[in-house]
Amino acid sequence: MTENNHGIEQPEERAPRRVIGTPPPAASTSLLGTEERPSTEVAQVPGVTPQDEATAKKGEKYAALCFLVAFLAGIGFVVSYVVFQVGDIEKTQVSNLALGGTLTLALLGLAAGMVTWVRLVMPKYNLVQERHPMASDTETRSYVGETFLQGAAESGITKRPLLRRTLLLAAAPLGLAPLVLLRDLGPSYKDFPAKLRHTVWGEKTKDGKNRKLLVEGSGSPIRAADFNSPGGILSVVPEGYEHDLNALAKATLILIKFRPEELKSGTNLNWAHDGIVAYSKICTHVGCPAALYEQSTHHILCPCHQSTFDAADGAKVVFGPAARPLPQLPIAVDEEGYLVATADFPVPVGPSFWERGDAEAEAREAEAKKGGQS
Repeated sequence: MTENNHGIEQPEERAPRRVIGTPPPAASTSLLGTEERPSTEVAQVPGVTPQDEATAKKGEKYAALCFLVAFLAGIGFVVSYVVFQVGDIEKTQVSNLALGGTLTLALLGLAAGMVTWVRLVMPKYNLVQERHPMASDTETRSYVGETFLQGAAESGITKRPLLRRTLLLAAAPLGLAPLVLLRDLGPSYKDFPAKLRHTVWGEKTKDGKNRKLLVEGSGSPIRAADFNSPGGILSVVPEGYEHDLNALAKATLILIKFRPEELKSGTNLNWAHDGIVAYSKICTHVGCPAALYEQSTHHILCPCHQSTFDAADGAKVVFGPAARPLPQLPIAVDEEGYLVATADFPVPVGPSFWERGDAEAEAREAEAKKGGQS
């Protein structure tokens, strides 16, 4: 006890009580105790070969340079996000290029730095995995065999042949199930190219007529005289296949009405009727439905990866990852004034990775180009 200036006894000063939930005060300012502090040199351990100091110094500089490049690229990514704003196609292209380039450089710098660190700075290890004999001893194998035979006898599978035979009979169809599932994966390799390169638009109806274009959903045929509003767009399916999902996966169309002066040289006018043009709805990037249409620019947009096609110029690619235009379908009107397909697509529809290099596809594409020039 101590006395203050007024002579009143006060308890001796002591450390304040620790609040429950807070860590205790550190006994030392060192992360590792002095007795646990490792040496800065690599220990001479069997199987560990220290890196040559000159090589390690060089690797340290290379790795540091890679990390510095990654840092600068990361700063560039943030700056690009702020500076390069989007709003139109050109600005979006610049923004995507800047963001993608800086992010790629940042990740590449980090990866290169870590690989350099491991290969040129860290020591080399020669590890040997110890393995014990895999076979069990004789006593254990004898015990397992006796247990198995005892279980088989108790189950009655050897004593009751009717039970055993019906069990095998019940399991037999399950052995055929993989064959059925494999068969349902798709067409054989031999038939695969042909199934990709052709659609039902090239087939005639049962009465030998060209197949009509029907409005998707309602299934109504389309009169050219009724589809007379420039800028109009319809999603179209082939007559007779309105509910066939396999056929619609390749044959669905978008039908667009143009003024005659709006169509450019890329559009095959011989395959259009009175400014009405039909394109495949299947994006040539990865097959998503390209169904968004901007009337003022005549651009068709795929919502999956922003591939953009100029509908007035043969659906040529103007932006995005798609590698080729949307195929145009030859159309005309029948004697009743309904829009019909006069032939199949001149080139395969869908993603570019669907191989197109056979002689038949090349001949059809050459014929289509020739028809477009005439």
